[in-house]
Amino acid sequence: MGYLVRPMQREDIPQATEIDREAFPAMKPPTNFERELGYGLAHYFVACRDEGQDIKNDCPREILGFGGLWLLADEAHIVNIAIRPQYRRRGIGEMLLIAMIELSLDISASMITLEARLSNRAAQGLYDKYGFSIRGVRKGYYSDNREDAVIMTVDDIASARFRENLARLKKACYERAGSPPG
Repeated sequence: MGYLVRPMQREDIPQATEIDREAFPAMKPPTNFERELGYGLAHYFVACRDEGQDIKNDCPREILGFGGLWLLADEAHIVNIAIRPQYRRRGIGEMLLIAMIELSLDISASMITLEARLSNRAAQGLYDKYGFSIRGVRKGYYSDNREDAVIMTVDDIASARFRENLARLKKACYERAGSPPG
């Protein structure tokens, strides 16, 4: 059994809110997904087990994680990726990242940026694999412990080189996760 990633739907909000509070307990206020989904610039994806069901008829399927992306002019900004603790390190976060990168390409964004905790080397390694590089630091960015955030950006996502690397990484990710590429 693999995983699938799809756009968040209103009926996913209670589970996404639960995951958001688990992953970011100090964030005040927590993400208002209802408002975000109604706001034309925000896009969210959810990941769940692929149980061979019709994607349109998948509730109340358990949501394993989510990712959020804001689109501003020609820039995409990844605002969060959160996975339930028991499902981490299975490629689900990477699948969400791929979905957000592909949406960025679909809407003709030229670059993608994000912030990651300075101490979160695993996340930074994942983003580096997809071509993101550290461009700066936001001092005291995180409200729970005033930890710094690194700003990571990938430019020129429309380039053939970036797209070829994305296709290769996507294929490998989905093979590891036991899922057909979306």
